[in-house]
Amino acid sequence: MNDDASRRAYWTSQLEEALAFVRRVTEYPVEECGERMASLVDAARDAGVRVEFATNKHALGMDRIYYLREGQIDGFVGAAREMNRRGWVMKVEDGFRTRRMQKYVGRQPHVFDRILRSVMFELGGEIPTPEFFLRRGMTLTALTPKTGTHMSGSAIDISVLRADDATEVDRGGPYCEMSERTPMLSPFISDAARQNRTAITEIMRRHGFVEYPWEFWHYNGGDAYDAILHDTGKPARYGAIDWGGPGDDTVRPIENPTQPLNTPEEMREEIDAALRRLAGSRAANSPH
Repeated sequence: MNDDASRRAYWTSQLEEALAFVRRVTEYPVEECGERMASLVDAARDAGVRVEFATNKHALGMDRIYYLREGQIDGFVGAAREMNRRGWVMKVEDGFRTRRMQKYVGRQPHVFDRILRSVMFELGGEIPTPEFFLRRGMTLTALTPKTGTHMSGSAIDISVLRADDATEVDRGGPYCEMSERTPMLSPFISDAARQNRTAITEIMRRHGFVEYPWEFWHYNGGDAYDAILHDTGKPARYGAIDWGGPGDDTVRPIENPTQPLNTPEEMREEIDAALRRLAGSRAANSPH
């Protein structure tokens, strides 16, 4: 089960399942409720719960925006408090993303190169065509506002730390792991990691969040992911929005939310650059 062929077959099947899901999200109806955004940092402080927030910058050196819709704040605080009682601390890795953040998050060289390595692993070391790379990009990094639910203010990425020593609770890999260990139910993780994933997900579910099956760190509420995964049959309340940031009480639905954030030409340029970096790395590591 742990040989490369088994890992590759599993990873391919999961990516194809995720692609089918993303296509359903693209078609799913949304009736934007217009609910305002609210600060996770302020909510945690006011509630007296311990929450950590990642301090590293987002794409292009932008500050991370730790906000969700107001209707999700009670659930966020409740989940964080329950983790505290267990001796854990929620660490928020990412919250709301603007168009610019979502456009460039997958184009950061260290992220793009991880995607390339993942795709090449799936293909047995072969270099992917631009078309196949874009197919995988639809699931490994959201390519449109509608499928990138961080842009709806309805998604949160988390890690979990131990309260006593701040070490990370084992979930089978770090945040943004990109391999056969990434799907929530991956068989390629330890029993302990699987139990931790289950315990964390149960906490998040009790407080109104649903896990995204293909990323063990990503949770949603009130959006198309949530509606599809819960089979509500109702339009999603939260859709992709433009928002001016703290102090702006208005959210504005994005027109044409299924339009790609990056053009095919931009993606091909990134693929070419990643292949050059890969070739340079191989040359540097080859014996002389």
